[in-house]
Amino acid sequence: MGKIGKNIKIRGKNLNLIWTFIKFIFYTGIIVVISKYLLVPVLRKLGEALNLKPKTIGNVAGIATSTPELLTVCFSSFTGLISAGAYNIISSNIINLVQYLFTVYINKNQKVLANRAITIDLIMVILTIAIPAFLFIFNIEYSVEILPIFILLFLAFYVINNNSHKVYLKRQTIQEKEIQEETKWVRGKIKIIIKYTVYLVIIAILLYTVGNLLSDTLEALCINFRIPQWIIGILLGFITSVPELITFLEAQKHYNKEKQAEDGVIEATNNLLTSNIFNLFVIQSLGIIIFEIFL
Repeated sequence: MGKIGKNIKIRGKNLNLIWTFIKFIFYTGIIVVISKYLLVPVLRKLGEALNLKPKTIGNVAGIATSTPELLTVCFSSFTGLISAGAYNIISSNIINLVQYLFTVYINKNQKVLANRAITIDLIMVILTIAIPAFLFIFNIEYSVEILPIFILLFLAFYVINNNSHKVYLKRQTIQEKEIQEETKWVRGKIKIIIKYTVYLVIIAILLYTVGNLLSDTLEALCINFRIPQWIIGILLGFITSVPELITFLEAQKHYNKEKQAEDGVIEATNNLLTSNIFNLFVIQSLGIIIFEIFL
């Protein structure tokens, strides 16, 4: 009876592990689906309603596609799993760069990468990978002492990105000139903006709800089943990087149809850069703050 009871207990634990892991994949998948099919399209339409340039739309998409990382890192930190969040960030940033290069290649836009503004952006993207890698290699803990450095780097990257585009991307497309000449705040656009703003609030509530469920699942995987945080973080990195892949592809396909390949790459590049610096400097900082408060 002792062996039978022990075997039943082991089988029960294994089934619980499998079920918990399924929930982990399910909840993370929901976050990705909401981001891809709801959050990103809504933000893109809102940007178009405001007549934003490709660079700005890329920035908006970058923040939008970082929403899964924002939720997973913050909830991981809330449950004390700050290392899982850190591995999530670095793996997401690496995967984002690989996906970006892949989409540029399949759209045959490699020549556009020679533009100096885009080259500078890609150097900063590489730094968003090198910085956390440096912290890991030298076993530097993520603590509040790092926050001022992250804030300064975030501002520096923003200024460099903005100025490099002003210097090396002086041309204005006919579309951009027409945008500047027309009035933005017509009644119809105000209605559109209000509508999509309401959608964003609803989407935020959905993401928050699913994020809470994911938080409980993460805690169960790491604490109850002793799965290393680095494994959880890397898994999260792969899953939460899917929205970036979609937006990289959509941006280049959208502008290739209009024979404006450079605009497509500019949007995708700013999506990549914004997503990576937001992940590292903003989301990671929030994770550190949450971890310190609820530790």
